[in-house]
Amino acid sequence: MNPVAKRLGICVIGSGRAGMIHARNFARGIARARLIALADPHAPTLQEAQRELEVETGYSDYNEALADSRVDAVVVVTPTSLHREIVLKAARAGKHVLCEKPMAMDVRECDEMIAACAAGKVKLQIGFMRRYDDSFRAAKERVEGGEIGDVVLVKSLTHGPSVPQEWMYDIRKSNGPLAEVNSHDIDAARWFVGSEIDEVYAIGGNFRCPQAARKYPDFYDNVAMVCRFENGRQGFIDGAVSVGYGYDARMEIVGTSGVMFVGRREQDFVVACSTAKGIVQPFVKSWRTLFTGAYAAEDQDFVDSILEDRPPRVRGIDGRMAVAVVNAGNRSIVERAPVRVERKTQ
Repeated sequence: MNPVAKRLGICVIGSGRAGMIHARNFARGIARARLIALADPHAPTLQEAQRELEVETGYSDYNEALADSRVDAVVVVTPTSLHREIVLKAARAGKHVLCEKPMAMDVRECDEMIAACAAGKVKLQIGFMRRYDDSFRAAKERVEGGEIGDVVLVKSLTHGPSVPQEWMYDIRKSNGPLAEVNSHDIDAARWFVGSEIDEVYAIGGNFRCPQAARKYPDFYDNVAMVCRFENGRQGFIDGAVSVGYGYDARMEIVGTSGVMFVGRREQDFVVACSTAKGIVQPFVKSWRTLFTGAYAAEDQDFVDSILEDRPPRVRGIDGRMAVAVVNAGNRSIVERAPVRVERKTQ
């Protein structure tokens, strides 16, 4: 750790949309941390990020960042298939890791990442920012307080407005929308139910991305997944990409004596009414604006967990179990049958 003023040196690996959220946070507003460097193999993207954030050091090869003694911790925001390699190397270099979701491609990779970080005595946090969102946290506290009785069913959905990037069409590289979109729903469902998902049955189809059908026949842009938890509770996950209308992330928790709804659809709290258009209230356009505060709280927890030597709020096992559910769901889509979820390691 940098001894001066106990400020962690951070390098963000990946300067895309999610990477820049973390980079902006560390450049401008996370206590006891400073953005030391950025790493991205795409030169124009890296240079633009450096200009915006006024960061002098940029690496086209993340291995150079891992060799930089000023860097105490890294934030990994790359395509999923690269996570394992980067996290293993970071752990060996003694760098703490915040890895964006999905954690990895399969549970074996997750287990290797968890083991490497334990061996290297570095923190491993997974980027499930909904656990840091004020509304989701308040709902969790109220559910635990017994406001709606015992949780019976959790329904969670995420619909993304944008067309997937090319690599996301390839299920072998992205694990599909269940991973890219619904990892958050899976983790939130586990969190609210307080139990692991035991079995899933999923169906998927490509309804909005015909351009992907020929080259990627197994790609799905819409998915519905029913879940059974180990404690007998029920879950339902609804995922979609390329919906166009806005970014939609909501949850319904049904209890034995009530129900709770979490999440908002409104871009703001202004409602207009006119003779020409009737009642109009703009829909949330992006996850980047909806969860701004949650990302900042997530990044702050990462830094605090390192400096205070405590576990982060979201650990490697949380990322691992979400990946296990994704793997089971993708298998269920192909096999058209219920699939048991691989248990966590002992």
